[in-house]
Amino acid sequence: MEKTPMTVAGAEQLRKDLDFLKTVERPRISNAIAEAREHGDLSENAEYAAAREEQGICEAKIKNMEAQLATAEIIDVTRLKKVPDSERKVVFGATVKLERDDNGEEVTYKIVGDYEADVTKGFISYKTPIARALMGKFPDDDVVVVIPRGKMEYYIKEVLYI
Repeated sequence: MEKTPMTVAGAEQLRKDLDFLKTVERPRISNAIAEAREHGDLSENAEYAAAREEQGICEAKIKNMEAQLATAEIIDVTRLKKVPDSERKVVFGATVKLERDDNGEEVTYKIVGDYEADVTKGFISYKTPIARALMGKFPDDDVVVVIPRGKMEYYIKEVLYI
């Protein structure tokens, strides 16, 4: 079974989300099914059909989350804090402060697992082109990222293990 990387925070959030589905959503859906059953003929009961469909979706999410946790390799980048700043290379879980070479715009990304990825919060999957280009690089390195629109160049200002 192939392990997939996940940060400590990502694993905690996944456990919380799974617990919510099991302890809140699953019982709520079961109650909705029971209530819809009381309305009579199930073959023409749209509420019953909708609740059963919702139950199937919920159960699929639960199975998916359990599988993700079962195959997760939880990586705690904070254990690397003692590495001097200049020797901190970009690894899974690192936070990277970048500057675009073309316009000087500064961006900060944390490299995380697929489940945790949310570009609006600055969390990018380790599978993205930018994360793959950054891996193994150090502060003061220049990085060229090949994307469908062409190439983007970045300067690594700082690598943090937080």
